Amino acid sequence: MSRAETSNKAQDPKEPFLISLGDRVRELRGRRGMTRKATAEAAQISERHLANLEYGVGNASIMVLTQVAKALHCTLAEIVGDVTTSSPEWLMIRALLEGRDEATLYRVRSAIAELIGATTMGTNRSQRIALIGLRGAGKTTLGKMLALELNMSFVELSTEIEKIAGCSASEIQALYGQNAYRRYERRALEEVIQLHPEAIISTPGGLVSDPTTFNELLNHCTTIWLRADPEDHMKRVIDQGDKRPISASKEAMQDLKSILSSREAFYSKANFQLNTSAQALNETFLLLLEMVSNTIRGIGI
Repeated sequence: MSRAETSNKAQDPKEPFLISLGDRVRELRGRRGMTRKATAEAAQISERHLANLEYGVGNASIMVLTQVAKALHCTLAEIVGDVTTSSPEWLMIRALLEGRDEATLYRVRSAIAELIGATTMGTNRSQRIALIGLRGAGKTTLGKMLALELNMSFVELSTEIEKIAGCSASEIQALYGQNAYRRYERRALEEVIQLHPEAIISTPGGLVSDPTTFNELLNHCTTIWLRADPEDHMKRVIDQGDKRPISASKEAMQDLKSILSSREAFYSKANFQLNTSAQALNETFLLLLEMVSNTIRGIGI
């Protein structure tokens, strides 16, 4: 093989993502009406570097991509290929929502869900109660008490996931990974919604990490975030028989606090909240019972 052939082979695009990345940069540059030279100057990179990027043979660093995005007056998401940049309508919707506060975004999301028929308002939604929150918040204990008192079905979504998968949650994670678990979780939720117009549903703590599944839950159930202090979360997990946190309690507590912090913004999307650390179990149950009874009667939601 000649030196020229070796050089050409080395420069052949090998990664489809890099090719599509280059196509998007070239398209954005064309949309802005900028020459490659002008774009390179604005991005403070060499024209050759930009050419390699556009032809899919340059594995640019994140900083270079940030500079190119700034030069083209677009977001990094548009260059990388985020779904919300895939069409003019997506881009225009993004522009309308940019900079809006959380309350406005909530109203927009609710309106969109109703517009496209992704939500179930009225009786079914108010009588399908989903408890969300981190493990140890009291979802199973309080959920079973609530279902018994109201003569409703109690559904542990984790159990439904394991039924569908044919193995335990830990085995799903070990054998197939997190993404597979989330797929089983979504399927289990869809089946529960179809089969149970009235139920108390205890959900896995990580369900909120998948926006599609969490949207499904919010749209078809009345949601209650059961909160607890980190120390109570830890104690209850250990009381359930999981002794793993004991061996590295300091690190485990730090991890737990980090998870709580990262999920709090999602848990707070629930219709209601109840702090299960603020009072004894029986008193917590009475507060939850009143909350759910009012919801079923159409009061407060």
